Amino acid sequence: RSTDAAMNWLDIGQTDGPAKFGFAIAVAEDDPDQAWVAPANSDTTRTAIKGALCICRTDDGGKSWKTLTKGLPEENCYDIVYRHALTLSGDALAFGTTTGNLFLSQDKGESWQVINNYLPMVYSLQFAD
Repeated sequence: RSTDAAMNWLDIGQTDGPAKFGFAIAVAEDDPDQAWVAPANSDTTRTAIKGALCICRTDDGGKSWKTLTKGLPEENCYDIVYRHALTLSGDALAFGTTTGNLFLSQDKGESWQVINNYLPMVYSLQFAD
């Protein structure tokens, strides 16, 4: 994490979560300390950790992380969430995967629902005004 326009970096590795790597990241517009990440195995294997899809949230700039899984596949899931495929608008978050799944949360990631699971590969996602 950087607080000085990338002049210096702080390690905010996810010591209390499933992984230290995440490709898709969304930051709250009104709170730079609140962010969500879709953790993955590594930069070369960006699949869900142990086949269980989750989103992790920090409310304190990365000092601690909460793993959010309610409503997400918890086994045999090898979805990849690309960098621009996780988005937020207020309390709502959405993400799409390379296997065509689309998930929505209306409570900052606490719970998720499947919106569609027959889409083509999702590269990018954004809420419309």
